[in-house]
Amino acid sequence: MPILGLIKEGKVPNDNRVAMTPKQCKWFKETYKHWDIVVESSATRCYSDKEYEREGIRVVIDITIADILLGIKEVPVSQLIADKTYLFFSHTKKAQPYNQALFHAMMDKNITLIDYECLEHEDGQRLIGFGFFAGIVGAHNGIMAYGNRTKSFYLGRVKDVKDYMELVHTYFGLKLPNIKIAVTGTGRVAHGILEIMNLLDVQQVEPEDYISRTYAYPVYVNLKGSSLYIHKETGKYNREDFHQHPENYKCLFSQYLKHTHVLMNGIYWEKGIASLFTLDDLKDDDYALTTIADITDDAHGSVPINLGDASSEDPVYGVDINTLQKTIPYSSNSIDVMAVGNLPNELPRDASRFFGEQLIKYVLPDLIGAGNDIIRNATMLDKGNLTVTYDFLNSYAQH
Repeated sequence: MPILGLIKEGKVPNDNRVAMTPKQCKWFKETYKHWDIVVESSATRCYSDKEYEREGIRVVIDITIADILLGIKEVPVSQLIADKTYLFFSHTKKAQPYNQALFHAMMDKNITLIDYECLEHEDGQRLIGFGFFAGIVGAHNGIMAYGNRTKSFYLGRVKDVKDYMELVHTYFGLKLPNIKIAVTGTGRVAHGILEIMNLLDVQQVEPEDYISRTYAYPVYVNLKGSSLYIHKETGKYNREDFHQHPENYKCLFSQYLKHTHVLMNGIYWEKGIASLFTLDDLKDDDYALTTIADITDDAHGSVPINLGDASSEDPVYGVDINTLQKTIPYSSNSIDVMAVGNLPNELPRDASRFFGEQLIKYVLPDLIGAGNDIIRNATMLDKGNLTVTYDFLNSYAQH
């Protein structure tokens, strides 16, 4: 009988999320009777070993008995098991240099790698991810940081509440000042941000009104690709052409900079795409921006003053606008930046349950069945060999 296994997370700092909750594992076992499922024992997972055992799921010390292994973050090289099929976020699709050794190790160990990030619908929309809860936690942290800077209101930490419903209750009675918030993006991250905007009763306005009007209440604008980028020659935006040739497009965000108090960044970014603003833009005193929640979190990417990850424990740092050096948050002559790579970790049980639902709905039937193009197109390595779909990583894969 083939076995599906949930591995314990080994990356430091520790991630406490999991691909499937105890009840989801029970559902899997009852639905796919020709498969078994086991969970590697972990003292730090958001669902305890006992919670899995109560649902009749076997908890094991030795996960090598499993055929397909499900994780969340990158698996440390020392914990990789040869000849297995792994699903996790490897962060190698963009040829990230910090994970090249991991990629080579998986090749050496004849591992089949199916990356969650590469699981897509036919139109390129991602199937699965934690983006929604990253948006929720990131938006909360951004508003929290603005409150800490201005001392106009107070919000506690997401990690201090039990779950999402308790978080919602913390917003009751909270009145935000008359600020303008720019939200970028249209995907799951942006949807999570907009959820918080609605809960906080921040009103949406159109881009032209955002720029030209003042309001007696807090407002936000949702800036999508067509509002942010235009072709340098034609002055138009075409989504497909933009993603194929981003270097031909310039960014229009600078016109919003002088009107924006808080930037909630949830837009996709990769090398070649123009940043939202330039460092020169910050030399102009005519801007209102004090707080950035860079939820996409690409260092020196769409937010050029993202100087790298902060920790979940201390998620906000300042960037001096004169020296562009990191400072303590909430200081004068600085912009506060919230940039954390594992935001959903602050709501791990909700995020894990949501992720598992997507996994059950879109991935598991094909993963344990005959497979299809979705699974094949997300397979970066097949028994240690780079697949044709990812031959653009040839140089990255060279030892």
